[in-house]
Amino acid sequence: MKAEPLLRSLRGRLFAFLLALAGLTALAVGGATYVSVRAEADELFDYHLRQMALSLRDQGRIGEDEREALANPEFDYVVQVWSVDGLTLYSSRRPAHAPALPQRAVLGYSQVRLGSEEWRVFAAATPLRVVQVGQPLAVRRHLATAAALRSVAPIAVAAPLVALGLWWIIGLSLAPLRRVTQAASTRGADSLAALPDEGLPQELQPLVGAFNGLLGRLSEAFEAQRHFVADAAHELRTPLTALKLQIGLLQGTPAGPEQNQAIARLRAGVDRATHLVEQLLALARAEPGAATPTSELDLAAVAREALADAEPLAARAGTQLTLDAPSPVALHGDPQALRSAIRNLLDNAVKYGGRQVRLTVRGSDAGGWRVRVEDDGPGIAPEQREQAFRRFQRGPGREAEGSGLGLAIVQAVAKRHGAAVELGTSPSGGLAVELRAPASP
Repeated sequence: MKAEPLLRSLRGRLFAFLLALAGLTALAVGGATYVSVRAEADELFDYHLRQMALSLRDQGRIGEDEREALANPEFDYVVQVWSVDGLTLYSSRRPAHAPALPQRAVLGYSQVRLGSEEWRVFAAATPLRVVQVGQPLAVRRHLATAAALRSVAPIAVAAPLVALGLWWIIGLSLAPLRRVTQAASTRGADSLAALPDEGLPQELQPLVGAFNGLLGRLSEAFEAQRHFVADAAHELRTPLTALKLQIGLLQGTPAGPEQNQAIARLRAGVDRATHLVEQLLALARAEPGAATPTSELDLAAVAREALADAEPLAARAGTQLTLDAPSPVALHGDPQALRSAIRNLLDNAVKYGGRQVRLTVRGSDAGGWRVRVEDDGPGIAPEQREQAFRRFQRGPGREAEGSGLGLAIVQAVAKRHGAAVELGTSPSGGLAVELRAPASP
């Protein structure tokens, strides 16, 4: 596996970082162990020098067995004994090319240079003689280094095992993520069931939980869309069937008043079908997440435009429209969607209301706003207000008029702009519908 693809995977990154951390730790521990063992070895060699010198100092003479041991060519120490007047009493066989120890001894430990080598020397004295024991520093360092390396060797042997253990542990820790990935990759395109979250570590549970929440919302949205398409198809079937019948009747109707009435009914049917299609498109554009442009706007100006759109319908119904918007209300939103929502509120008030419809627009310094439409019609009973937001839900007694999408469009537009829709009773006893957006944080 190449280094670059390895580092792109989470397992590779964790392995590289942990291996680097373990390597640095091993180097630090190995270095500290090496230095510590060398220091302890030096102390141990110094202790041997001192004990050897003190034992020879306290003896009356050096026995034959000791002379043979000291004369061994493999013996790394050099022992010399002088009398107080400088006469050499004993000198062990020195290693090859090793010079004699200096006759002027420094009591205790000292470090002297003899030829091209550094020597570690310990000298002890009595009233009758001086004993010196020396050892080449190169020999000491070689032995100390060998002891230190033997101490560090287990760390070097364990390093590959630690690397394999890290790779296995990381793979075992990431196994739940692989299970979730496999579960997501093997399901069909129409499956929106939640991913399994049993046995997941705490770090993965929020991610899988958020993804399952998204799947749940998508499932609800798709289910709503399926119902919407089914309802829309049912609603469109009725006016289209009526149009076909009217066209058939028109074909068999001779020219005259009856034909004119048939043409008028056909035109009215086309208008109703056109209005239904326009409402369906308006609802689709008002749904949250729709790709529609937003901009800075004046809600009072949008309300005036919606009022102008509703004037022809109000004039035919004999309804008086009143606007109460004394000051501009600035906000960021979709002007066409807000205009459609206010227009639907006014149309509903004219169709199902009385003779007086009042539109009120207010803003606040903190960024909040509200739009309120009141009429003096029969209103909606409190127990029926929740059902009024359902799609294709028409008011009582007016089944043949309207598309039943007005309040659904209003609610969708309100959600897109962070507002809520409330149904209440107007002061004149009719219906009051209010869109209210809280103050900006």
